[in-house]
Amino acid sequence: MKVLGIETSCDETACAVVEDGKRILSNVVATQIPFHQVYEGVVPEIASRKHAEWILPVARRALAEAGLAADGVDAVAATNRPGLMGSLLVGLTFGKTLAWSLGKPFVAVNHMLGHLYAAHLQEDIPYPYLGLLVSGGHSIIARVSGFDDWEILGTTMDDSVGEAFDKVAKFYGLGYPGGVIVDNLAKKGDARAFTFPVPKLDKRGEHRYDVSFSGLKTAVIHQAAQFLNPGYEMTSENICAAFQETACRTLTSRLFRAVEDTGLKTVVAGGGVAANSRLRALLAERTDITCVFPPLSLCGDNGAMIAGVAYHLLRRGDRSGWDTTAQARIPQFKRGLANLEAFGRR
Repeated sequence: MKVLGIETSCDETACAVVEDGKRILSNVVATQIPFHQVYEGVVPEIASRKHAEWILPVARRALAEAGLAADGVDAVAATNRPGLMGSLLVGLTFGKTLAWSLGKPFVAVNHMLGHLYAAHLQEDIPYPYLGLLVSGGHSIIARVSGFDDWEILGTTMDDSVGEAFDKVAKFYGLGYPGGVIVDNLAKKGDARAFTFPVPKLDKRGEHRYDVSFSGLKTAVIHQAAQFLNPGYEMTSENICAAFQETACRTLTSRLFRAVEDTGLKTVVAGGGVAANSRLRALLAERTDITCVFPPLSLCGDNGAMIAGVAYHLLRRGDRSGWDTTAQARIPQFKRGLANLEAFGRR
C-alpha cells in the first residue's frame, strides 16, 4: 500500500510517499524559515499563504521522486489536528480534493501520533514503550501500546519545552528558529555558569511525571543575573548552556521516574526537540535503557510520519469523510487513556 502523506500543520509544506507504513519512497519538505525569521517566530497568515502557493509543486515533486503518477498511490492522508488552523486547512483540503478526484481512500491523521511514529520508519520497535513527545507545542510522557494507543502519564503544566527554547532565543535576539540556535550556542558555553531553578512538583501524586517550564523561562529571561555563579561571565553561550541543561534534565528526571515505575526499558522520542544534542546525550548516558530517536530529518514536521500512521489506520479499515475538518486544538489530555476521538480511533 502506497500512501501519499501531507503535513501542513505549521510552517513546513511537506509531502511524502511511504509504502506499507515503512519504506519511504520520497520525503519532500519545503521550509518557510526565511519568511518568518524577520518576525522571530511563525506568522500564521504568511504560513497559510505559503502552503497554498507550495502544496501542489511539493506534492508533484514527492510523486515524481517516488516514480509515481498521482493515480499510482493507493490512498491519501493529511494532518488535520492540532496546529495552525489556516495551515491545516490548506493541506487537508488539498488532500481530500486529490483523494476524491482519484477515487482513492482518504484518512485524516493526528500530527502528534506522527511524531512518535517517525522512529518506526527507520527500525522495528516492539510495543509497549515509553514515548517522549517534545516539540514547540507539546511535552508529553506516555506509555505507548500501539500506534494510536497511548496512556498519558505526564505533560507540561504550562509551556512546552520547545516554546521555552524559542522564547529565550527571541528575548536575547539570538535568531529563529530558537531551538537549533540555543543548542549550537550551548556547545560553546558552560552549563555551570548559572544555577537556574528547577520546578518542585509532586513526586508521588498524579503530577509526578509532569513538567513545567514557565518558571525556568522567566528566570532565564528576567532574572538571569540573580542565578549567575561566581567566576563566570553572563554570555549568550553560557546562558544557553545552563538553560538547555536545566530544561533537558527537567525532562529526563520525569522520564526516568516513569522508567522506574513502569519497568519499561525502551524510550522512543519524537518531535522537533528530539533533535536536541544535549537531550540525546543525557538519554544515552542511561545504559540500562534503550533510547530510540528518529533521524534528524524526521524529527521536524514531515509527510512521511503522516503516511506511516495513515497506513495503519487504513489497514484497520478507518476512513475519513469528506466533511472532515481541521482542529487547531484537541481536547485536553487527562492522565490515563488518551481521548479516543482526539487520537484518531473510530
